[in-house]
Parts: sequence; C-alpha cells; structure tokens
Amino acid sequence: MCLTLLQEGTLSNLNNSLQFPFIIFFMRTCLFLGLLNFYVFSTEQIEQMQNEKATFAGGCFWCMQDPFDHWLKKGVLTTEVGYTGGSQPNPSYQEICTGKTGHAEAIQITFDPAQITYSELLDIFWKNIDPTTLDQQFADHGSQYRTAIFYHSPEQKKLALESKNKIEKSRKFSSPIVTEITPASTFYVAEDYHQKYYEKNPFQYKLYKKGSGRENFIHQLWNDEK
Repeated sequence: MCLTLLQEGTLSNLNNSLQFPFIIFFMRTCLFLGLLNFYVFSTEQIEQMQNEKATFAGGCFWCMQDPFDHWLKKGVLTTEVGYTGGSQPNPSYQEICTGKTGHAEAIQITFDPAQITYSELLDIFWKNIDPTTLDQQFADHGSQYRTAIFYHSPEQKKLALESKNKIEKSRKFSSPIVTEITPASTFYVAEDYHQKYYEKNPFQYKLYKKGSGRENFIHQLWNDEK
C-alpha cells in the first residue's frame, strides 16, 4: 500500500515536473507572438501616420495624374483623381461637368515625406498648369477646371503660400497668379474609367493633351528646367 502511494506520488511529481517546463515554454511563446503581433501592427500604424496627403486642382485631372505618377516608388505612394471643393455630396462626372456643384476636378496624392517633400510636389504642380487663368485650363472652361491647392495642415498652407510667392517673383508669367490656396475638404474619388486614363487610353490622352494646348504650353515654359 505504502509502495503504491509512493509510486503514485513519484509519478505525480514526475508529471508535474514535466508539465512545468512545457507551461513556461507555452507562456513564453504566447508572449513572443503577442509582442511580435503588436510590433507589426504598431509599425504599420506608424508608417500610415507618417504618410501625408496632398490635393491639387489643375484643370482636367487626366493630365494631372500622369506627372505625379512618375514619382511612384520615389515617395509618391498612391494617386487618385476625383472631385473636391464643392457642396454637393457624392457628385458624378456628369454633374461636375455642369459647373453647378462647386467642385473642381482634382488629384489626391498619398506620399511619404521622408522620400519626397510637399515642396517638391508643389513644384510638380506649378509646372503642369497655367496659374493665370480664372476658371479655365487651356481648352477647358468652367469653375470645375479652376486651379487650386487644397492644404491639409498649417504647414502645407505655409509652404503653398511660399511657393506661390516664389512663382510670382520668378516672373515666369506676365499675368497675375489666380490659383486658390484653400483648406482641404471632402475628396470624392472619380469613376474608375477616369483613374490612370493616360494608361488606359494612351492615344486619346496624348491627343487631348496636345490638342488642348497644355503640352505646348508646358514645353515652352518649363522645358529648360525639366
């Protein structure tokens, strides 16, 4: 009887001694996986928090997405064309074309400021528009084709004003700069067939850009600085 109890006690102690390291290992594994999960999640969150948005209106948005997309993988993360600056919610392209919604055709850029600065994006913007025409860009007329910088922070506003002042002092243009600098508001992404139009319809895009007068204007004004 005593031997049996002793054997049972020994087996029990043995089982406990075997279970304890396993429990410790299991707890450490769970803790490690939890910390790893937290680290990955936190890293993604931090990266997203560090990214910024820039929103510009430069007339026909087909012609604005192409130049910014040249900087994809060089600091520009994504670009989307759409409508902003108006009062009507969820406007369609047909509604925008009436000029009654108050919106402008625009592009919104998500970028990593560690790779490309907001000032550099402003420079790309100015070199792809005519900032002297009110409610018009080349062959397109109407408030939906106005030029504007929609800033997302006080710092962006400051840089936008400085860049506008620099353009004015450069005397590149004989007429006053009429580009708006205004707070960003809701951005409505345009219909899918407008996204990356220069890739989907390269022939029509090139024909339009040249026929509208934009291509020649940019070439004559900025070719020596590109």
